[in-house]
Amino acid sequence: MSAKICSYGNGIWVFHCPGCGYSHPFHTDPARHPTNQSWQWNGSVDAPTITPSLLIFKDVPSSRCHSFITDGRIQFLADCFHSLKGQTVEIPDWED
Repeated sequence: MSAKICSYGNGIWVFHCPGCGYSHPFHTDPARHPTNQSWQWNGSVDAPTITPSLLIFKDVPSSRCHSFITDGRIQFLADCFHSLKGQTVEIPDWED
């Protein structure tokens, strides 16, 4: 298996979203997030599980990406703007 997520250091991790084409960060250290949020992560870079859900651009429906990450798969929720909404897909391998 290849790594699906990459560390940006200081408790910040990122993965590439195949739905919107952007990299999405999540924080495991609340002190590093602007609003002190953090996510639980199972520690696997190959088959990550992250909770709670990730909500990107929550106040911009035309760009919103909302998902659950479980065992290296992204479950896109119905409020996503892109064509993968409602689908579950593998997180692509991280490429530097």
